[in-house]
Amino acid sequence: MKHFKTISEYCKAINIPQPKHPHFDIRSFEENMKTVVTSMEPFRHEFYAIAIKSEGGGKVFSGQFDDFPEGITVFFNTPFQILSWDIIPDWEGYYLMFSQDFIAGSNYFTDMLQRFPYLKMDSSLPFEIGKEDFSTIANIFRKVWEEYYGEAQDKFEFIEVEVLLLLSYIKRYFTEQVDEETAKTQMRTADLRLFTRYQALIETSFQPNFNKETFSNLHSTSHYAARLSVHPNHLNAVVKNITGHTALSHIHNHLLQLSKAYLAQTDLSVKEIAYTLLFDSPNNFSAFFKKHTGMTPLEYRRR
Repeated sequence: MKHFKTISEYCKAINIPQPKHPHFDIRSFEENMKTVVTSMEPFRHEFYAIAIKSEGGGKVFSGQFDDFPEGITVFFNTPFQILSWDIIPDWEGYYLMFSQDFIAGSNYFTDMLQRFPYLKMDSSLPFEIGKEDFSTIANIFRKVWEEYYGEAQDKFEFIEVEVLLLLSYIKRYFTEQVDEETAKTQMRTADLRLFTRYQALIETSFQPNFNKETFSNLHSTSHYAARLSVHPNHLNAVVKNITGHTALSHIHNHLLQLSKAYLAQTDLSVKEIAYTLLFDSPNNFSAFFKKHTGMTPLEYRRR
C-alpha cells in the first residue's frame, strides 16, 4: 500500500500541481478535475484533510466509510487512515490539508483533537448540510483560498484564524446533524478498541520467541502507531484519555514489569536482560531502570 508522508508527495501521486506551502494546502475540486487521477488504489497519508463537496459522482472510501450522503457533504481524512476512490471528474467544492507541523506551529491548535473530536474518529463520519450552511462554509474556504494564493507576508496569521472558524462551524453542524450519543459511542468504542490493540501489541512484541527482526524500535510509540495505522499524536491522545497516562508510559511500565520478573526469577545477567528487552546497551537499561525505580538492576535483585 502506498504511503505519502508529505502533502507534496500526495499531490504528485494524484497528478495535481505542487502546493505553495509544505505543511498546508487548499484547492477547489474544480481546479483539480482536469488532471487528477480518477481511480486511486488504497493508500495512506500523514496529514489532516477537511472537504466540502457540493457536486460529484463516483465512489470514495474514507476509512471504513463509503456510504456518503447524497447532498452537500462535509467529510474528513485523518492521518494514517486508509483512503481510495473511483470518481467521475465532475466534483465541485473545496478541501484543505494541513500537517502536524502546521498544528505544532500554531497557537490555536495545541488541543485540536480535544476541541474538535470529530477529527479523531477511527471512521471519520461524513455528514450532510443544507444550502444555507454550505454558503457559510464555502465563504470561509474562499477566504482561506484568497489568502493562501495572495502575497501578504502575514497571510498565515489570517489563515489560522479562518481555519479555526471553519473547524468551529463544522463542529456545530456535526452536532446538529449527527446524533450526539451515537457519535460519542462510536468514538468511545473506537478508542477502546485502539487501546486494547495497543496493549496487545506491546505485550506480544517483547515475548522471547517473537520475531523482533521485523521491528525497528519497540520502545517507541511511533512504531506501534504505524502498526495500528494511526498518527502517534492520536494514539497518545486516546491512551491518555482512557488511562490518564501517556502511550509511552505504557511501554515503560511493561518493560519495568518484565525487567523485575527477569531480575527476581531468573539467573540472566543484567547484560542479557538488557538485550532481551532490546535496549541499545546494558548501561541504557540500567539508567532506565534506576530512573523509574530509584535502584540499579543489581540493587533490585539483591533486595
